[in-house]
Amino acid sequence: MSQNNRNGRLFTTQASLDSYIKSVCDIMRRSNCAGALQYVPEMTWILFLRILDEMEAREEEEAEVLGIDFKQSLALPYRWREWAAPYSEDLLDLVDGLPQGWKRKELQDGSLGDFFAFVNNDLLPYLRGLRDQPNASLRQKVISQVLSGVERTRIDT
Repeated sequence: MSQNNRNGRLFTTQASLDSYIKSVCDIMRRSNCAGALQYVPEMTWILFLRILDEMEAREEEEAEVLGIDFKQSLALPYRWREWAAPYSEDLLDLVDGLPQGWKRKELQDGSLGDFFAFVNNDLLPYLRGLRDQPNASLRQKVISQVLSGVERTRIDT
């Protein structure tokens, strides 16, 4: 079964997905990560957030079809599709009236270092603090627990 990752890539086989992950690992090895002990945990939390976003997007679509309310686990601009997904002006990619990747574009168009400042000073503390929010859902508590050991991003690209 093929899986479209909304970034224009279509993974039709396990080998194509494996190849893509290997290329990500190569980028991380060339960045600020000295070895697998550093870049594998980094890649893990990043993939976790990507998968969470895909799962919640699917759940939101299902809830809309069924006419029931759905509450995202993460607030704006902390969802993957806002800060990490490539910017898209396609009307099909609008999320809450905003284009996919709007926060990423804003950060990339800003000052040098804005992106990493956002991830390290805003995103990660927000994710770690989800469990402390009033009426935190079980999913928010799990997200907070998964990210509890991530203090900052180590990659520099």
